[in-house]
Amino acid sequence: MKDIQDILEVMPHRYPILLIDRVLEMGDRSIRAIKNVTFNEPHFLGHFPGHPVMPGVLLVEAMAQAAGFLLLSQVEDRENKLIYFTGIDNCRFRRPVVPGDQVVFDLEVKSVRRGFAKLHGRATVDGELACEADMMSAMMEQ
Repeated sequence: MKDIQDILEVMPHRYPILLIDRVLEMGDRSIRAIKNVTFNEPHFLGHFPGHPVMPGVLLVEAMAQAAGFLLLSQVEDRENKLIYFTGIDNCRFRRPVVPGDQVVFDLEVKSVRRGFAKLHGRATVDGELACEADMMSAMMEQ
């Protein structure tokens, strides 16, 4: 298990865009991470006031950050690298994510070639699918 301090050592993201709170499990080709959704997050001020819903784009970004943590954790000179989100396919949203939810992200590496990776990700809340997507990324020198 990796806590927020471990995540901050690997990821270049900081508040307000760092969107994963903990890594529960991680292997060579998979990761399970969580995000605790709170009403205090800045996007809830303007995204459906009176009916707060986490923007889908931020749900996908959080999934991509979990993937980035997995990939960067396996690189020795990660302080000199950035992972760019390069594509998304087959993205579907199945349920809204609201304050009080805990989102569990499960990602699996499908392929890695010369710095380019393809992953499949799922975001669930209480075991119910909220979002899934196939994502692509490229690791580059800073």
